[in-house]
Amino acid sequence: MSKVGKLPVAVPAGVTVTTNDGVITVKGPKGELKQSYSENVSVEFKDGQITVAPKENTKAANSAHGLYRALISNMVTGVTNGFTKTLIITGVGYRAEVQGKQLVMNLGYSSDFIAVIPEGLTVTADAQGKVSISGIDKQLVGEFSAQIRKLRAPEPYKGKGIRYETEVIRRKVGKTGVK
Repeated sequence: MSKVGKLPVAVPAGVTVTTNDGVITVKGPKGELKQSYSENVSVEFKDGQITVAPKENTKAANSAHGLYRALISNMVTGVTNGFTKTLIITGVGYRAEVQGKQLVMNLGYSSDFIAVIPEGLTVTADAQGKVSISGIDKQLVGEFSAQIRKLRAPEPYKGKGIRYETEVIRRKVGKTGVK
């Protein structure tokens, strides 16, 4: 049994949950999310809580047990509060701006990077180099922010590049010039 899977997911007021044919749908004030789940687990919604239980005692059922409980918990959190990741762009001349449904970034290369913002995400960029990515789907927010960070990962000598707001860059000492 999974320690995470045993915990019930509390559903706040204003959120509706429906399950049918292996698909769970969560609707809330920020939007609607759907997730299909494995036939190895059973999902029940009653008394304002969602419980996930394995149908049999196999390795596949036990591993899916905790996975789907965490996914459902993220869905409930997403439709009530949403998720946000903030990226910091550091470097001389490095900047980003939102133009319609595109994020245009100048990252020190000869041409600009243009990233199309996926449906369901909101991206804002300010003049200080902060790019904020928010949405209701945790996986989509994390994947898009990881793709943006990968364009110019932070380097350890000068600290230039794109990093997460909470990320700490371990700086290295460069050449000293001693002969």
